[in-house]
Amino acid sequence: MMKIVSPKPFFYKGGEKAVLLLHSFTSNTIDMKKLGKYLQKNNYSCYAPLYSGHGLSAEELLTYRPSDWWKDVLNGYQLLKDEGFKNIAVIGLSLGGVFALKVGQELKINGVVTMSVPIHREATFLQKRVYHYAKGYKQLEGKNEEQINLEMKCLKNISIDSLVEFQQLIDITMDKLALLTSPIRILYGELDEPLYKESAEVILQSVETNQKTMKGYPNSKHLMTLGSDINDVNKDILTFLNDLIW
Repeated sequence: MMKIVSPKPFFYKGGEKAVLLLHSFTSNTIDMKKLGKYLQKNNYSCYAPLYSGHGLSAEELLTYRPSDWWKDVLNGYQLLKDEGFKNIAVIGLSLGGVFALKVGQELKINGVVTMSVPIHREATFLQKRVYHYAKGYKQLEGKNEEQINLEMKCLKNISIDSLVEFQQLIDITMDKLALLTSPIRILYGELDEPLYKESAEVILQSVETNQKTMKGYPNSKHLMTLGSDINDVNKDILTFLNDLIW
């Protein structure tokens, strides 16, 4: 049986301006490493928290809830404050983008970047995502097909209460978009599901700030920070950050 090395939070220290980087659901901080290194080279300090249960098995992941992951986000924001950073921007991908919107609604923030954010997701869809993640994780562990099938069958009996809470978190955050008054850049991949372009348009129309822009990337799927348009995505994010009032 192979032992999987658990991902960790990362803190890339650069300049006096700080960026909180928030990864996606069932993924981990690897989503944000290339962007973090790029921003560090351009004089930004970046911290990426790892949400509880992420990077572990699906069975362990489902023992945590979005309220736990939100605490991880708040702790990441506080860590930057405790390190002496007075000015913070937030960048999030997918679930991280939902959290970035929530940060923008509730905390003092200089700017927000969202990527691949859904305005709604059913718990049943999220459950399928967990199953897909579970199967891949078990294969990485080196388990045989029979063992994987047996464990997958057991997984289907585990409560999806945390995923129902996740669905509600998205709905509540989208209902409060008018509370977001910070500058925002909304990004989506043209090769992703059409939902994400539609969601980007809804977010653009609903936030209260006048400093808001949206852009689609022709060669990008869901994980935009690791896709074919990575150089353009990174440059556009840097331009947005450089144009903020810090």
